[in-house]
Amino acid sequence: MSLNYKLGSIVMMKKAHPCGTNEWEITRIGTDIKIKCIACNRTVMLPRIEFNRKIKKVVKEWKKKEKELSFIQH
Repeated sequence: MSLNYKLGSIVMMKKAHPCGTNEWEITRIGTDIKIKCIACNRTVMLPRIEFNRKIKKVVKEWKKKEKELSFIQH
């Protein structure tokens, strides 16, 4: 099963967090994946392999706007 998740995606994990929700926002993607609980804002870092085993589905894919860079000319 291939799940397509990106930075800012909301994912549902197999087990619920102690605060009662199982929805998390992805805040960092690399060798490790950092996720933030939607209800209590607690953050957790998991190795990518472990994250891929514990994820149930991608709920929403948030499209974050790219910040436009403005250059100052001298």
